[in-house]
Amino acid sequence: MFEQKGYQKVDFDQTPDIFIINTCSVTENADKKCKKIVKEAKKISPNAYITIIGCYAQLKPKEIAEIEGVDAVLGAAEKFRIIELLDGFAKEQETKVLASEIKEAVQFNHAFSIHDRTRTFLKVQDGCNYGCAFCTIPLARGKSRSDSISQIVAAANEIAHTEVKEIVLTGVNIGDFGIQDGRRKESFANLVQALDQVEGIDRFRISSIEPNLLTNEIITFVSKSKRFVPHFHIPLQSGSNAILRAMGRRYLRELYVDRVSKIKALMPHCCIGVDVIVGFPGETDALFQETYQFLNELPVSYLHVFSYSERANTRAAEMEEVIPIKVRNERSKMLRILSEKKRRNFYEENLGLTYKVLFEEDVVDGKMHGFTENYIRVAAKYDPLLINEVKKVTLSEINDHGTVEVREPELQYEQH
Repeated sequence: MFEQKGYQKVDFDQTPDIFIINTCSVTENADKKCKKIVKEAKKISPNAYITIIGCYAQLKPKEIAEIEGVDAVLGAAEKFRIIELLDGFAKEQETKVLASEIKEAVQFNHAFSIHDRTRTFLKVQDGCNYGCAFCTIPLARGKSRSDSISQIVAAANEIAHTEVKEIVLTGVNIGDFGIQDGRRKESFANLVQALDQVEGIDRFRISSIEPNLLTNEIITFVSKSKRFVPHFHIPLQSGSNAILRAMGRRYLRELYVDRVSKIKALMPHCCIGVDVIVGFPGETDALFQETYQFLNELPVSYLHVFSYSERANTRAAEMEEVIPIKVRNERSKMLRILSEKKRRNFYEENLGLTYKVLFEEDVVDGKMHGFTENYIRVAAKYDPLLINEVKKVTLSEINDHGTVEVREPELQYEQH
């Protein structure tokens, strides 16, 4: 939008005239980071116009407006009209706050990322109708809503005419895809089937999907798909049924085991990532050990570990049996160590096998990097001709950085 109006995008440290800072509000750290980035922006370009958008801006616009140096705060709906609402970006005496309350029906705004030759992130769904006890996302993003399959396929075809080789499907609750104008009209299973027919894209990757929405139909389709890769990221949050109930999750651990088992039966080398929260109110040492043992025994590939943090206007913030921060940190460390063991074990299971790697412009110490279809990070000797190319490789060994080296002779050029 900015480029269409004649603006030029520059790096953070290139003294921009305008800073747009997009915020999250999933954890307490996100709020602190916002203040820090504003401070850094003012150092780099003291007279710049600073606008804050995103979830934190929607939830706490007045709090952000009090941060020294902020010129404007735009809410979830207003950010899509940023140039219209802040025409000219002229600094004023008071901070401009434009953040309307999230209403029942919120418009879906189509978007996909640009300026990355290798992959793009295509938004297919927004908002959430779930009410998990720890989460502010429904307050910040509104009700679940989606683009239509026809428009998403059109966007994928548009992307296919660029250099992009991989599309990552994103959303707040992607498995709930299909709600338009408040009514369910389509399904996520229908969407993946339609996208699998798009020519010119090598890979589609599903960003994250709730276990209760990851159906047998979706798993089976991905296992046979031409373009959807064997990689699922499935939020768990806790391996204890008592904590899952307290969190207001819509499944129990038995369903999670069933989903992982189904995936591994059809795709033995599929990568499975897990979100897990430690230190939720009422999580005793025994209940945490339930989670640890549950994850230790599951054939998953890596963990994204979050320490629970209190968020205003959530049910969990009112709960008793608060877990001390020190204990939360200790549990988080334990699971991060487990995650590294899981990842290494997964990589070791795949050594000697042949996969296709999409190489990126990610060069460190003469090595370039990329990911296999099942999300193993690979390192190879730098070759400019390999950038943004999909190549067959045989996984050789795990190096000191935890990435997998490939046998150089295998890097043969293929016709596409």
